[in-house]
Amino acid sequence: MTVRAALFLLGCLATTPVTAQAPLGPRTKGAADAPVTIYEMSDFQCPFCAQFTRETFPIIEREYINTGKVRWIFINFPLTSIHPNALPAAEFAACAAKQDKFWPAHDMLYDTQKQWEALPDPGAFFTSKIPGLSLNRARMVACLESGETRNDLRLDAEGAVRSGAGSTPAFYIEGGMMVGAQPIGVFRPILDSIVAAKRK
Repeated sequence: MTVRAALFLLGCLATTPVTAQAPLGPRTKGAADAPVTIYEMSDFQCPFCAQFTRETFPIIEREYINTGKVRWIFINFPLTSIHPNALPAAEFAACAAKQDKFWPAHDMLYDTQKQWEALPDPGAFFTSKIPGLSLNRARMVACLESGETRNDLRLDAEGAVRSGAGSTPAFYIEGGMMVGAQPIGVFRPILDSIVAAKRK
């Protein structure tokens, strides 16, 4: 997608702001007073989301999040009709978030996506990762078995749809929507222009 096309999407596609039920703090990076807030709507089984996480997000984190320009918020948008293991993965990350370990769980899920995406039941794989993430096993198992995060995940997904997202990854950026695993060259001019305008 060209920068012009991305800017068009950014200006035209979004309808209403993303809303989420579960606390955002554990799945947020960046300063609360950053001039730009980005909501990433993502699916842990989505290969394009994994690609974005590997290739583009580290650069955004280094250049924009760590420098105070961007506040980044992850919104769960599991596309269960095509990714049957996306919901169990999102539940694992949501339970990890209750122990302030969302981002380590996030990274593990994308790093190991090819190992669990085709499993008939990925639960055992996910729970095998609990020690490596320094999670309390009893709390994680109780959270996963109770299904206590499912309603929050459903509300996340509903908020993503209301914002105009129809696929993953999608990014709600200051009132507009960008779609797809775009390279940093697409993000930079958009973010730089918003930061410059807000800091005038």
